[in-house]
Amino acid sequence: MSVLVYTESEGGSFKKVALELTSYAKGVANAMGGEVTAVSINGGNAADLGKYGADKVMEINDAALETFNAKNYAAALAQAAKSAGAKTVVVSSSANSKYLAPLLAVELGAAYAPNVVALPESTSPMKVKSTVYTNKAFAINELKTDVTVIGLAKNAYGLHENSGAAAASAFSVELAGDNGVEVTSVDKATDKVTIADAEVVVSGGRGLKGPENWNLIEDLADTLGAATACSKPVSDMGWRPHSEHVGQTGKPVASNLYIAIGISGAIQHLAGINSSKVKVVINTDPEAPFFKAADYGIVGDAFDVVPRLTEKLKQFKANNA
Repeated sequence: MSVLVYTESEGGSFKKVALELTSYAKGVANAMGGEVTAVSINGGNAADLGKYGADKVMEINDAALETFNAKNYAAALAQAAKSAGAKTVVVSSSANSKYLAPLLAVELGAAYAPNVVALPESTSPMKVKSTVYTNKAFAINELKTDVTVIGLAKNAYGLHENSGAAAASAFSVELAGDNGVEVTSVDKATDKVTIADAEVVVSGGRGLKGPENWNLIEDLADTLGAATACSKPVSDMGWRPHSEHVGQTGKPVASNLYIAIGISGAIQHLAGINSSKVKVVINTDPEAPFFKAADYGIVGDAFDVVPRLTEKLKQFKANNA
């Protein structure tokens, strides 16, 4: 019984989330007594997936799939799943995968459970645990269809290496000439570390007082190897690009560490970062809502606290190099 996993890639290399998904798919396959078939769309080295549990890799190299198009990707994955005889398909919770997953589920006549945080509690019937109400609660979902689609939440399972090699083979797909969707442009963030892949995110708000002070955020982020982000008002005012806006109406963040500097903590912002494991806030207002949601808080002026914090971290890294 095969478990199919969609492994996202960029620039010819697999994203970290692809390795986490493959690790998770291996856990599901072990519970089902099956094997893991990974689908690589214009992706990287199949051997990388074998290290994390893939038994087979279906390599789809198609110029029509160079740019993400949810309908085309859903059609390609559905054809791969049917060819492999997959009963479970695993995708990520990235913006792209959340777009294509419902389309894929329709193609396969499958039930879809997003934001899954653990291995299935049962595989017959399929029961999975997922977050609901903007990560404030958990739900146990019983998927009653013959084929199921699971959307794994970011950083929910981690990376687990497996000894073994993946057998790679080419797979061709047939795509509709005109599916009603046209990609007119693609805007990519130019950060050293993207918000989607970051283990640590340093985010700034209106407390920074202006874009000219963003070096405080960037210096701390560079020291931590983190991605930079911002609150909605900051992107609305044009201080930072909208690609850095995190929150319920921006990009969701599920990092291991989220540092909020000069952000009061509107409910929409907190909903978007609630999946982060450790939250730290630096703010002059001790009554700021973020303090109620944070694991650690510093009441102080960012222009005083952040440079000192950055310097201490640099000293720590130098002493432990």
